[in-house]
Amino acid sequence: MGMITDWPSLAACQNGDPDALFVQGAEQNVAKRICRSCPVRYECLADALDNRIEFGVWGGMTERERRALLRRHPQVTSWRKMFEAAMKKNNKDKAGKDKILVSAAN
Repeated sequence: MGMITDWPSLAACQNGDPDALFVQGAEQNVAKRICRSCPVRYECLADALDNRIEFGVWGGMTERERRALLRRHPQVTSWRKMFEAAMKKNNKDKAGKDKILVSAAN
């Protein structure tokens, strides 16, 4: 399964106070906790990175963390595509491990 395009409707923060995600200092850690269990965390982060959103916590990262990530990886033209490829590889790796475990059990 790929990334979800209508991710905002599934976001963990959708019913909360939007201002809670646009805070500074130690309050950002509280905001980031909201993202930890969010089912669309990577979609949110990809959107923020691809659109160079400057303010707020998005996908569990602060603006400073996102800027640092963008600086470290200037070659990435689409974070969404990169995350999709990583998810696909991860799922393929998991499937391979499951086959090995099933074979070993027989």
